[in-house]
Amino acid sequence: MTVRGQIVRFALVGVVNTGTYYGLYLVLLTWLPYVAAHVVAFLLSMVGSFFLTSYFTYRTRPTWRKFLLFPLTNATNFVVTTSGVYLLVDVLHFGSRYAPLIAAAAAIPVTFVVSRTIMLRPDSRREPAPEPERVRT
Repeated sequence: MTVRGQIVRFALVGVVNTGTYYGLYLVLLTWLPYVAAHVVAFLLSMVGSFFLTSYFTYRTRPTWRKFLLFPLTNATNFVVTTSGVYLLVDVLHFGSRYAPLIAAAAAIPVTFVVSRTIMLRPDSRREPAPEPERVRT
């Protein structure tokens, strides 16, 4: 599995996740206030994104440790995009209309690295070493 392939699959999961979030948000909006609909849709789509990222993007087994660390990818995205919007608008004087799109594009590689680190890191530092093969005589 190449890193390029992982990046393409990561982007596809991002598109699916965004569509899932928005679809859930619209459905939930019929029963819930908009903030509650947003939070529930966000959490459900993040769970779906975790499993897609695990099975499809990195082809790895999902674990509780990875599941609990996975929200760090969203936190990273939030920090990078928020900082980027501030930098672009207040420091570099870009228009506020397009700054979030540029900041979101800049966040993709950073979020990918965090995601890849979480999803591909071994679950335990004490994983047993493979047993040496015994020679039969």
